[in-house]
Amino acid sequence: MWTSNEMIALYIAVGFCVVTVVAWLVLGRTIRTRLKMEKTVRDDPDINDWLVVFDWTPKVLYIPTIVASVLASVLIFLKGTGWPVIGSINPEIIGGVWFAVFFVNFLVEEYNISIKILLIAIVSLGFFLLWLHLLGWVMDFLRLFKHLALSVSATGYLLVGIIGLMTILISWLKGLFFYVTITPNYMNLQEGPTETGEQIGREDYNSRVDTSDFLERLLGFGRIIITFRDRKREPISLLVWRIQQKAQLLERVRGKFAIDFQQQSTIQ
Repeated sequence: MWTSNEMIALYIAVGFCVVTVVAWLVLGRTIRTRLKMEKTVRDDPDINDWLVVFDWTPKVLYIPTIVASVLASVLIFLKGTGWPVIGSINPEIIGGVWFAVFFVNFLVEEYNISIKILLIAIVSLGFFLLWLHLLGWVMDFLRLFKHLALSVSATGYLLVGIIGLMTILISWLKGLFFYVTITPNYMNLQEGPTETGEQIGREDYNSRVDTSDFLERLLGFGRIIITFRDRKREPISLLVWRIQQKAQLLERVRGKFAIDFQQQSTIQ
């Protein structure tokens, strides 16, 4: 019993948890995370405005697809139980709706879709459907999509959702150690779990906000782009969530200059 495969698996799981806890207790004081940095800057009496941001993976834009995957998994599961209402839903319809959500997400991630491009696409689609209607080919055109019938099991949809969530979680965990801190006097580029980083004076870099992607903006995302006076350095582009709030904070931070009052009183 004590040497069975189930018990060995339990020993491995418990050992992993113990090692993780011990490593966290030992390295907790040396690890410098984004959360600790936020607390440090927040507690600084000389800094009233500050911004700490990190770069989300573009796969975070697939959140609607992840939500659609979970809902599709639930619907397929309930259909298998024989619910009166859900039992009549065609799995291919669920798959078609899921594919439509995924396709829109793909366009959002792959292309920079501005309002102008979106309006042109909608008008072009309208004229195309009107042309098909005049020829009497609308229904024939729509029947082509029957060949794209997609039917996936509940486990398949759930697996897609879990993989998407894991990708976003890994991006968030990476953002704990790779992030940018912007204060009125300097910008700190953090690269790693310890104090490895670089501090850049406010006069040596510029920042701007890019929300030209309309669909990306609808999801609450935008980009903060940092350029350097040293032209040899490549610009940094950060995909940021809640871009409206972050853009306002960035404007306030860049418009101020903090003074160390304790140092000023000492000089006097």
